[in-house]
Amino acid sequence: MEGDFIKVNDWLLPLSWIYGFGVRVRNFLFDVGLLKSHSFDVPVIAVGNITVGGTGKTPHVEYLIRLLKEKVSVAVLSRGYKRKSRGFIIADSKSTTRDIGDEPMQMKTKFGDITVAVDRNRVNGIRRLTDSSTVADIDVILLDDAFQHRYVKPGINILLVDYHRLIIYDKLLPAGRLREPLKGKNRADIVIVTKCPRDLKPMEFRVITKAMNLFPYQQLFFTTLVYDDLRPVFCGEERSLDSITPSTHVLLLTGIASPKQMIVDLEPHTKNILSLPFADHHTFKRSDIDLINTTFATMPHPKLIVTTEKDCTRLLETEGLSDDVRHNLYALPLRIKFMEKQEKFDEHIIGYVRKNSRNSILTKVKDERQRHGNQKSHTIKFH
Repeated sequence: MEGDFIKVNDWLLPLSWIYGFGVRVRNFLFDVGLLKSHSFDVPVIAVGNITVGGTGKTPHVEYLIRLLKEKVSVAVLSRGYKRKSRGFIIADSKSTTRDIGDEPMQMKTKFGDITVAVDRNRVNGIRRLTDSSTVADIDVILLDDAFQHRYVKPGINILLVDYHRLIIYDKLLPAGRLREPLKGKNRADIVIVTKCPRDLKPMEFRVITKAMNLFPYQQLFFTTLVYDDLRPVFCGEERSLDSITPSTHVLLLTGIASPKQMIVDLEPHTKNILSLPFADHHTFKRSDIDLINTTFATMPHPKLIVTTEKDCTRLLETEGLSDDVRHNLYALPLRIKFMEKQEKFDEHIIGYVRKNSRNSILTKVKDERQRHGNQKSHTIKFH
């Protein structure tokens, strides 16, 4: 727990002090109003972190989508990291990872009935989403990776903290992995310790709760990751994780911040795991595809390739994969699971949206065509 994966380079601490000074000045300017944070009349929930590397933002945003999408009209606004396009874009059936980025593409593929948009300028993105001429009746906006985007003042600010890299033991960049001083956690309304072991002991809950030293207005939750059945990327049928036996050889193909946790979670099924890691959000080149094809061809049977849903979005747009790879390539979907107090979390989120939605539970005309009577009105129902 105590900084399992944290590496601090003491030689770089002087540079961290300089970096920290700049971040503190920026935060001070926002705190005193010299830099403006914008509020909106639509519920806005931000999810993010104050460290570099993955803390599980996407599965937590997806949890919020599942929680809300049957009750209200949900939009997700992301920066669209590493996309090749510019400006504001709403994802549609023709969008690619080059247009909107891999994580927004993943969410649009999984939840086709919600609005997914990208814009580096989140203020402009929210304004466009709440403009009836752009999208009709958005009831809540989920900001992906926006905890540090202080130009927007969300109604609920959710800070994610990796159990294996607790921010209380970390240092500022470049010596550590903190993107801002630890004081930044005070802006959070909700703090979630993510990627917890499934057998986390009650004593550890208490130790972490005390160490996080949160204010009374802040709520603390703990989540772990759970996996769904393996899903074929190109062809074939779903298969359970239990179909991976000790004799199975697995090529773990990832382009994420760290594949360590996936390896740990696959090892109870088989020790025959060959990891082929690429950088986070990696764009696969011809040489990478050749390496994947060659590596898999040399592995003994029975064998398969396991990748992430995020990597799946980029691999689907890649040419040159061998038939053997395509027939044995599976994505491993993951979800978060609250270790306690899930109902309290759900009630807090739903209560905020219900209270602040422009629609409330009243019927509301959706757009100009509705106002002319050729569509039914829109009612939001909370159960």
